[in-house]
Amino acid sequence: MSDAAVVRRVLSGDVEAYAVLVARYRDRLGRYAFHQLGNREDAEEAVQEAFVRAYRALDRCHSPERFGAWLFQILVNRCRTIGGRRGRRERFAVADEDALNDARVEHPADRLALGDAIRWALDQLPYEQREAFLLKHVEDLSYEQMAEITGAGISALKMRVKRACDSLRQLLAEVESV
Repeated sequence: MSDAAVVRRVLSGDVEAYAVLVARYRDRLGRYAFHQLGNREDAEEAVQEAFVRAYRALDRCHSPERFGAWLFQILVNRCRTIGGRRGRRERFAVADEDALNDARVEHPADRLALGDAIRWALDQLPYEQREAFLLKHVEDLSYEQMAEITGAGISALKMRVKRACDSLRQLLAEVESV
């Protein structure tokens, strides 16, 4: 059954049909949210909120045949909100200059396997670059789809992906050289 047909069923009162859409998109959205937020709890929160928001606004989905892209856009926005909230929560100030100078920053090669090194490198990217990289190379979306989801222009997205790739190459080369 197509997304549009399921959306029509839900809007006509068959609320249990929404489970079809949840099952269809849960894994893909969960994968993206986990890579974007780097934390399973935040990812689960983002996905759950995206599904709830989509359900509540289903009558405003003007193109039910494009439900997946519409839902993905909601998830991207939730990840931005949760990531920003987490960033504010994790900020702190250290007043002791000696403590800062003596603090040892452990290099990821000392403690991480390749998969963890990649995760570490992704976490080092600015949010917009990580978002564009994941949408392009993990979710395999076209630049047109990415523009629809993020609201950014295609040329800006291409530049973000290029910069992300360049940064990842450099970061992973640093990990490998240690």
